[in-house]
Amino acid sequence: MIIKGSAWTFGDDISTDHITPGRFYHLRSDLEELKKHVFEDISPGFYAKVKKGDIIVGGRNFGLGSSREHAPLIIRMTGIEAIVARSFARIFYRNAINVGLAAIICPVEDISEGDELEINLDEGFLKDRTTMKENRFSPLPPIMQDILNEGGLDHYIKKHKGFRI
Repeated sequence: MIIKGSAWTFGDDISTDHITPGRFYHLRSDLEELKKHVFEDISPGFYAKVKKGDIIVGGRNFGLGSSREHAPLIIRMTGIEAIVARSFARIFYRNAINVGLAAIICPVEDISEGDELEINLDEGFLKDRTTMKENRFSPLPPIMQDILNEGGLDHYIKKHKGFRI
């Protein structure tokens, strides 16, 4: 699986409140409206500028905070196909995979906002097509790749009539 897109860079310790500001929690039953507020406090206008296929680049501990699955879900709903970060909060990482959003642990220090990236999930490399630098990462286990290929855990379970390893 190959993912290509422009980089949106964020730093360390991006919390679920940065992704989904708490004051919009009342919109959790209206995800189409909630997604319009993604990253609103730290990247004003993000929703209007992001394009399908773009990639988020984070630092350490991306997705810390509450376990609300709305955070990775609305990121995916904006068209983002992957998040690459130095590390993820454990619950956010699982929630991302479960909603069909690739979460890749990889060095990201040399990536700048707007760089064109290419991620090869099968072979475990990220190429910055702007600087031509490459970083390796451990490929996701096959079951996680299968979940991503199906568009998330819900779709995977429906297609396979359960969970198989």
